[in-house]
Amino acid sequence: MKLLTPGPLTTTRTVREQMLEDRCTWDTDYKETTQWIRKELLALAHASEENYTTILMQGSGSFVVESVLTSTIRPEDRLLIITNGAYGERIVQMAKTIGLQYDVYAVPYDEQPQIALLEDYLMKGSYTHVAVVHCETTTGILNPVEAIGEVVHQYGATFIVDAMSSFGGVPLNIQEAQIDYLISSANKCIQGVPGFGFVLAKKAHFLTTKGISRSVSLDLYDQWVTMDVDGKWRFTSPTHVVAAFAQAIHELHEEGGVTARYERYRLNNQMIRTQLQEVGIHAYIDEAIQSPIITTYLFPNEAFSFEDFYEAMKEAGFILYPGKLTEVDTFRIGNIGDVHAQDFRVLCEAIKTYMGVQVG
Repeated sequence: MKLLTPGPLTTTRTVREQMLEDRCTWDTDYKETTQWIRKELLALAHASEENYTTILMQGSGSFVVESVLTSTIRPEDRLLIITNGAYGERIVQMAKTIGLQYDVYAVPYDEQPQIALLEDYLMKGSYTHVAVVHCETTTGILNPVEAIGEVVHQYGATFIVDAMSSFGGVPLNIQEAQIDYLISSANKCIQGVPGFGFVLAKKAHFLTTKGISRSVSLDLYDQWVTMDVDGKWRFTSPTHVVAAFAQAIHELHEEGGVTARYERYRLNNQMIRTQLQEVGIHAYIDEAIQSPIITTYLFPNEAFSFEDFYEAMKEAGFILYPGKLTEVDTFRIGNIGDVHAQDFRVLCEAIKTYMGVQVG
């Protein structure tokens, strides 16, 4: 079965095989693996060890986003959250729950933030931090973090980027984008399995955050203090997941790195987008702002049943994703994971067969 989802996703057999061996959190080899992963993630982001550090954190991607918010933003600070999807809105929910001072620059789901409007917010609001989602998997839109980062830097704010569904699959230079905190997860474009996430943090800001955290488990600074010594996690770490992730990084390099993986994702996305259009299934997002990660498609007609379609595609060997929009009926197809052109050719044929039954 192929998972055409934005993570968890289809992994390779060799990644899964790493989880067949039990490992001890105190073992030297395991701690060395943790340290190796931390350095590799910096390299993938084009971040120097002099300016950035990596912190691994147990839990899902949302755990790690909340860890950054609760550990790096003081009560007197003010956060601007840019939203154009459900995951930006989840950051709003977290900020409210933590008790942060924040405002929201809400953008329609099918549009990118406008830099001029963002600058207007920054001129009037005295914001210390700005947060945005790079790839909003609600729709598949890709937000222009480089342009946003330039403006945020001009106004002296700290830039937080949720790159959960893009890091490792979309080329990004963290230093050139002037990102202070980049957040992602093991089970996305690097093609590991769920269990932990990670933060690439700019030292100039991060080293000033000791004691801010409102949580013990999510204290990013304390996690770093322990981990930076020799690779030991503060609390029980997901040992099997860490081993699988190390293998996934090796396989990313074998594929040719982030650029090669991006190209595979892009071509697969382009193929299915074109093929579905031929049978009357159109994408929600304009191609110019579409990520290669996941695409949201509009129902082709009023009679279309996603439940029926889902079961037909499952029978053909594919798991699809329901839509996450409320104003229109949609479904989503992901492109990330160990899925290749032949898989999408088979999927397209299955969809054409299905649509032939529906319209014939």
